[in-house]
Amino acid sequence: MAGYFELKTAANGQYVFNLKAANHQVILSSETYKTKASALDGIASVQKNAPNDARYERKEAKDGSPYFVLTATNGQVIGRSEMYSSRSAMENGVASVKAHAPQATVKDLTA
Repeated sequence: MAGYFELKTAANGQYVFNLKAANHQVILSSETYKTKASALDGIASVQKNAPNDARYERKEAKDGSPYFVLTATNGQVIGRSEMYSSRSAMENGVASVKAHAPQATVKDLTA
């Protein structure tokens, strides 16, 4: 089974999505979007930008935990990872997003 995007309605009535790997683990989470159409545009942007390593910003949280953000060509953040226990685990997360996002289907849970 391939990875997939899960599109949901947030508590505030806006929209969010998660990219999940084949094992159903979340590997990337979106910001909130005001409309469903803009969330779907965000998914398309993740699919387009995920293969490009230059779109990933590797970061470190205040507690030292590594994580990454995926940015669009305009520099806007389109997805954020979980906090990882090591840089190598984070790099595995980047590789997973690169592998799953471009062909991932969308499961729309907003209906």
